[in-house]
Amino acid sequence: MKCDVAIVGAGIVGLATAYAVLKQGVARRVLVLEKEAVLARHQTGRNSGVVHSGIYYKPGSQKVRCCVRGRRLLVDFCNRYDIPFRQTGKLIVACDDAEVEALTRLERRGRINGLKGLRILDTSRTRRREPYVRCLASLFVPETGIVDFTAVAECLKECIVEMGGEIVTSASVENVTESPSCVIVESSKGEYLSSWMVNCGGLYSDKIALMVLPKLPIRIIPFRGEYFRLLSHAEAMVRGLIYPVPNPVFPFLGIHLTRNISGHVEAGPNAVFALKREGYSRLECSFKELWESISWPGFQKVVLRYWKQGIDELATSFSKSRFAEKVRRFFPLIEDTDLVPGESGVRAQACGVDGRLLDDFFILHTRKTLNVLNAPSPAATSALAIGEEITARLGRLMGGT
Repeated sequence: MKCDVAIVGAGIVGLATAYAVLKQGVARRVLVLEKEAVLARHQTGRNSGVVHSGIYYKPGSQKVRCCVRGRRLLVDFCNRYDIPFRQTGKLIVACDDAEVEALTRLERRGRINGLKGLRILDTSRTRRREPYVRCLASLFVPETGIVDFTAVAECLKECIVEMGGEIVTSASVENVTESPSCVIVESSKGEYLSSWMVNCGGLYSDKIALMVLPKLPIRIIPFRGEYFRLLSHAEAMVRGLIYPVPNPVFPFLGIHLTRNISGHVEAGPNAVFALKREGYSRLECSFKELWESISWPGFQKVVLRYWKQGIDELATSFSKSRFAEKVRRFFPLIEDTDLVPGESGVRAQACGVDGRLLDDFFILHTRKTLNVLNAPSPAATSALAIGEEITARLGRLMGGT
């Protein structure tokens, strides 16, 4: 089969890219290849469903630009296609003096990033919003919401097909060959000749990129995030979204409470090194993938830098009591018995050879391919804006500029 643009991966970023390419008329024949039999099996369908505001990210970064614009595009998309969405706002709660200072810095960053309606609340005003929270102060972030990202992905699929695009499932990419004029994508469903390829492979994006970039300077390191669901009597105590102040030395947001679009409340996620890229349980392991991770010099430097936090996260993974204790720091009425195991997800985190966990979105292109090599949270929120960005880059490449 011949096409203008072949997109690898039918997660929300790949689908949003196909949607943008077709909508903007950059290419007419668009093909999406997905290795699973159904869409949104991994990061898209295994997250908390939070539509992020952009408050955490470095001013001027791609994450900020794409998150702020992507949120607006996503809300418009949901309204247009009647996808359930609620703008709930969220509270970021500070439990000691150092966190109160961090909260002030977060508010300042949020205003620089263009967020509206941010307010620091004292204890009494915090409890008017969340009566059972314990904190010294909180930051209310109104431009945060909740949605079912799987429903968004399914709607994007329908739009793509209506505009003439094609989605092929159960098509695992086995090889990619690039030439000056085209790219050949070999898959388990056959061989495809395309003018351009966009790699949105998520947890396997580096593997696909290595087929055309043998000296690729990053690798994907998988981090599993585990969730517990709250029992109904505990759910009733939580009104919305409650987050701790992030640990400044650890690049994850910490365990939080989230009321999702279905009305249930989840606690999580933690951040544990996964023994397999799609390893959703503690003992699920691929020795080949494990070796690829631990032999990467960058990951070895990550272990040396974050070994204390890593041990803490691992211990939390095996102890529900320890998990509940982290929630009780800001929500003291939660008991161990209020938590029942929920789903887990795996975050595709890019790691440089220097041991740096990439903080921003990262897209690398060759003559005929664009490779999305770091798109963890808030990629789902940002997906429609990322799709626009990739489409703009494709347009420039096609135009020879």
